[in-house]
Amino acid sequence: MNLSNKELEIIGDAFEQDRAQLCSFLSKIESTDKQLFLRTELLEMYEGEDTPDFINSLQEAVKFQGQIFFAARVGIGEWLFLKIYSDTFDYKDVTPVEYLEVKERMVLGDKAGWIPTVELAPFNREFPKPSNPDYIGRGVEYLNRHQSSRIFMDQEKGMKQLLDFLRVHKYDGRQLMLNSRVDSVEKLRKSLKKAQALLKDKSDEGEWSDIENEMGQLGFEPGWGRKLGYVKEFLSLLRDVLTAPEPNVLEKFLDRIPMIFNLVVLSPHGFFGQAGVFGKPDTGGKVVYILDQVKALENELKKRLDEKGLDITPKILVVSRLLPEAEGTTCDQEEELIRGTDNCYIIRVPFRDENGEIVRHWISRFRIWPYLERFSTEAQNVILSKLEGRPDLIIGNYSDGNIVASLMSTRLGVTQCTIAHALEKTKYLYSDLYWHENDDKYHFACQYTADLISMNYSDFIITSTYQEIAGTADSVGQYESYMNYTLPGLYRVVNGIDTFDTKFNVVSPGAAPDIFFSYTSSERFTEHHQEIESVLFEENLEGSRGNFEDKEKPLLFTMARLDKIKNLTGLVRWFGENEELRKSANLLVIGGFTNETLSGDDEEREQIRIMHEVMHEFQLDGSVRWVGAHLGKRTTGELYRYIADRRGAFVQPALFEAFGLTIIEAMSSGLPVFATAYGGPSEIIEDGKSGFIIDTTKGDKASAKLLDFVKKCEKNPDYWVEISNNALKRVEERYNWSLYANKLMTYARVYGFWKFVTDLEREETERYLEMLYGMVYRKLADPSEY
Repeated sequence: MNLSNKELEIIGDAFEQDRAQLCSFLSKIESTDKQLFLRTELLEMYEGEDTPDFINSLQEAVKFQGQIFFAARVGIGEWLFLKIYSDTFDYKDVTPVEYLEVKERMVLGDKAGWIPTVELAPFNREFPKPSNPDYIGRGVEYLNRHQSSRIFMDQEKGMKQLLDFLRVHKYDGRQLMLNSRVDSVEKLRKSLKKAQALLKDKSDEGEWSDIENEMGQLGFEPGWGRKLGYVKEFLSLLRDVLTAPEPNVLEKFLDRIPMIFNLVVLSPHGFFGQAGVFGKPDTGGKVVYILDQVKALENELKKRLDEKGLDITPKILVVSRLLPEAEGTTCDQEEELIRGTDNCYIIRVPFRDENGEIVRHWISRFRIWPYLERFSTEAQNVILSKLEGRPDLIIGNYSDGNIVASLMSTRLGVTQCTIAHALEKTKYLYSDLYWHENDDKYHFACQYTADLISMNYSDFIITSTYQEIAGTADSVGQYESYMNYTLPGLYRVVNGIDTFDTKFNVVSPGAAPDIFFSYTSSERFTEHHQEIESVLFEENLEGSRGNFEDKEKPLLFTMARLDKIKNLTGLVRWFGENEELRKSANLLVIGGFTNETLSGDDEEREQIRIMHEVMHEFQLDGSVRWVGAHLGKRTTGELYRYIADRRGAFVQPALFEAFGLTIIEAMSSGLPVFATAYGGPSEIIEDGKSGFIIDTTKGDKASAKLLDFVKKCEKNPDYWVEISNNALKRVEERYNWSLYANKLMTYARVYGFWKFVTDLEREETERYLEMLYGMVYRKLADPSEY
């Protein structure tokens, strides 16, 4: 492994800038009892006035057998591994495998032996990808530009592939786009010329039915447009593609082809329903995301099909788990129409045990792996029956939905889209390195294997933010964390994913506009005010603790699942420790249960106990109100606005948040937001302008920032209005479901085309992943391990 000029420069500067400080830095590492050091610890150990780039790039260090090994992130998606001898200042680069082996020996000691290395890079060497980090998350844009020039270098071959693609489209046995009369590129050119001559003097307001017979004789079938003005535009794009296939023209052309009529969305775990499910274990923002996503996608599909002149009703199936013990929800119903849609349904398929018996009770998302392979087969049979054929696109959600999507899309030959929502690997520190210690509870090794398989199987990956893929200059991205890691005693991964891969695309969701809108609107849901006031102020309300002694104080509000990562107990502790903040504001917490006997989740029960302990320790019952309510969507929307009326703020205190739909919901309502610095919120919020970013690992600083806001608003009420207006403007410009649906449908078409005409399927990779699935994942998902 040879160091690049950039890497040599970074290391050399560190050694030349201040050797004394570097010596002191290495000595501190050596004198510490620890073997493994985090980035924050390393930065604190360096005492020089100007921190060299090398020290700033360090993400981790391992001290082992007299040597110090470093993992340095010298750029986004660029890693350097080396060891330094502190007595001589000599350094040597090491391979990722050598670095991971040191970590394995640190964890397992003498028990560390040979384990296989999983490496995906060799399969992607010839595949086009950008080198500029600015293109990360813009996969379609780069792929279209690169591949269009490549495929059409051989004009005859490229145009023949385009022709074949146009002729392959059918719906319910009906031929679309081109019929058998056009069986060569030359005939397509001639027919196109005649078609454009036929349309030249026709009114743009005319309809396809006016010319259907003549167009059919020329080889053109329905799908080119309803209005003749649209047909003319579509045919002009085809002419441009046949003449000079520029990337942007090709994308516009592909975007108009009617390719998607039926799609499947997979989300197996948790309580997936439309009411009464929020607040239950493993049930939160992902459910909201999918329900809003489906409504937006149906509207987009209907609009597009109408433009094409096709009287086809699209169908979307959201496939989840059937739960006989539904706990008062509809999760025991096999089929449920999604409200606000015409032809979208929740389809529920049961998990079965080894004997084929239906599993009746809820199972944690960390323990569902033994059931998924059989679930994928049964769900596939149900889908084929409901759709009377294959879907045109399969969208997986979270780790379980994505591995099921990989199995299903591979068997059916359908384009797969992956949406992670949250990759647990970055949420639970060193959960890969110490997977053995938590395997009985979390089964991280199985989950991370499923993640690795599905993200490499997938045709394209949708993320809500750039950082989800590649992090920031100072932090590692969620997907980036899968580049190099080890599961000691099991296997190690080198180049598990490439953040520059063109399958990555950033498509940010929004909030349902009919529910989450500005507090200034005249269309408020005032019928829910009595319920809201009960949640806020009713004494002795069942499932609550605490009553506000001074109801007129500004109200800080938080709402989430009650788990360790969401950190609601952390927020209450900050609030309790800041006496001035307690005097200046009240805090409303909605999440979980106040009675731990009502929870079936171990982690939630632990957080319930902690919440009671914190409230008792700081005597918060007069300034904090904790409610274990599960609010309906309309009530939630109006609650944001009700708190905005009182000039409050929403606080999202998570230790990590991949995106944060509640942030978008609150901002869409005009409620100022404080959100974690760790994860996607830092891309949503412009700190100090459209909201505030807080370091949720430093509660004293976070609470001070909250207090500063409360005091500023007290002195200048217009300050609250300024932040509120900026929040509304921010989400209106960037985060809405209509834009999301348009992009997703465009990307699905573009990837579908390139999958058809090139080797995007990467068959060699699939064989490798099949081996990983069969030899590793299946063993980890064996029921005997659970």
